[in-house]
Amino acid sequence: MAAEGPDGGQHPVGHVGHVGPVGYVGYRTVGPPGVHRGLPSPALTLVVALDEPLVLAAHPDPRQPPDRYDALVGGLHTTPALIHHEGRPQSGVQLALPPLLARTLLGVPAGDLAGLDAHLADVAAPLAARLRDRLLDAPGWTARRAALDDVLRRALAAGQDRPAAPAEVARACHLIARSRGRASAAALARDVGWSPRRLLTAFRRDVGLSPKELARVTRFHHARRHLLATAAAGRPLDLARLAAGTGHYDQAHLAREFRALAGCPPSQLVAEERRFVQAPPAHHGAGSPA
Repeated sequence: MAAEGPDGGQHPVGHVGHVGPVGYVGYRTVGPPGVHRGLPSPALTLVVALDEPLVLAAHPDPRQPPDRYDALVGGLHTTPALIHHEGRPQSGVQLALPPLLARTLLGVPAGDLAGLDAHLADVAAPLAARLRDRLLDAPGWTARRAALDDVLRRALAAGQDRPAAPAEVARACHLIARSRGRASAAALARDVGWSPRRLLTAFRRDVGLSPKELARVTRFHHARRHLLATAAAGRPLDLARLAAGTGHYDQAHLAREFRALAGCPPSQLVAEERRFVQAPPAHHGAGSPA
């Protein structure tokens, strides 16, 4: 597995792993002190730090004070978090958890974590202890990946008897993902045979966002990934074409969504992310912690 590069920033370590629908990537952050954005994503984010704690200077909910985390779980959100890198090397593992698996893996519905960053030990103490202990005991990244696979498989198997979200909610989430956020809330309700109000209530509980919000975050997620891939390949950025291809009305709509969801315009996000991320991981979560 690759070590950090000479230019600083955050670097994926080795290949992306998956245990069922849970994706993960190892990372190592180097370079001078700075602040990085933790961006909205269609998946919950779990981060296990292996040396220096993860420092969140600001959360999606501005009422939540800054904090330091050895292991963090972040619910779905529609505004960025701000992650402070203190200049010392940091390494860890970031997991992307589909919201409907939150009950299975964590024992709580994703709605309980919406807009929040929590210490994993406060939400799922046994899982937090097993993850961190096994990862810290592993002698290298290959062993860490094997340990992570084992812990996740056991935890998912142990949680199979916990209540699942209704099939109608799972169907609506699938349609949002398959359409890359283009499905409307009204169309989703018609498809699953529920009233819009009933679907909204269930989404708030089992997902943490409304159907409209999840579709919005999904569109942003795909637009961001395409934008970064285009920049990494050295191709010119065509924001009008990107907007049309990712379900936004026009370039102005795309720019407004980036300002709202990322806190900055697309061009600034590209510049910031290219300083921090060598290559975006291919799972649902963002390419940086939290």
